Amino acid sequence: MALTDEIHFHAKAGNGGVGVVRWRHEKGREFAGAAGGNGGPGGDIYVRAVRDINIMARYKTVKKFESPRGQDGMNQSKQGKSGEDLYIDLPIGSVIKNLETGRVVELLEDGQETKILHGGRGGLGNEHFKASTNVRPEQSTPGYPGEEADFTVELNLIADAGFIGLPNAGKSSLLNALTHAHAKVASYAFTTLDPNLGALPGGFILADIPGLIEGAAEGKGLGHQFLKHVKRTKVLIHLISLESDAIVATYKTVREELKKYGEGLDEKPEIVVLTKTDMVDKKAVVAARKKIEKYCDPKNIFEVSVLDDAAIKKLGEELTKILAK
Repeated sequence: MALTDEIHFHAKAGNGGVGVVRWRHEKGREFAGAAGGNGGPGGDIYVRAVRDINIMARYKTVKKFESPRGQDGMNQSKQGKSGEDLYIDLPIGSVIKNLETGRVVELLEDGQETKILHGGRGGLGNEHFKASTNVRPEQSTPGYPGEEADFTVELNLIADAGFIGLPNAGKSSLLNALTHAHAKVASYAFTTLDPNLGALPGGFILADIPGLIEGAAEGKGLGHQFLKHVKRTKVLIHLISLESDAIVATYKTVREELKKYGEGLDEKPEIVVLTKTDMVDKKAVVAARKKIEKYCDPKNIFEVSVLDDAAIKKLGEELTKILAK
């Protein structure tokens, strides 16, 4: 899935409404006193985190965002209405930088809202200037301008679950089967050169990144590009191909790389998926499962083939339940 992971735009918060000069009209008193209301404040601008990894593509041709201005003041001392706030929806993991001030905002949680620009204050109506020495004030002030700035947005990948495993463990094939993504699949190692993402029902994001090899924690192969991203995932999905003649060694190799990398990766919840069950007989599947059960909770071990729709559906349902907790 090709991602738009960087955009640039200009944003302007709404100007404040104008304060007005108005007079109170009463029977027998044409100008009973100042009654000009203040202008309403301009709309603020917020960024809001959503579970939509493709939403930034909508903004590729959008160069400017602007929230509405506040309403001008009214008679009878009524303040104008506030301008409506503007919300810019961005994927979880977005890093927004104000190029004028250098302020950086990072969206880390679904639904997180952060104000990036303040709307201008409304101007003052003539009632504000009424005093014993100024009983017929003619003064009023215009609204203040809203803040404006240029921004960059970069998406730092944050997935709910990340696939880990040696090359050719079936990560891309499983991602395609679970989420209807279109990750490239081939019969040679390192088919995946860039991250592939897919979404389960409910918007939970799965990430298939280049496979690990021994020494990945020191930067060997492509897997080190993945390790820096899985720090924020809730769950690691460890794929092991049943074509391997050394199931336990394969499992330990990946676990050792997580430990070497540090930052708590080896302490994250783990699900083990034994892939390519269609390539071996049932005895081999049972034997492999028994070996892996010595190292992790049997409840978190699944066997699948991308050719088995029922197994894929069950795995997808279980992953959705786990990620929803």
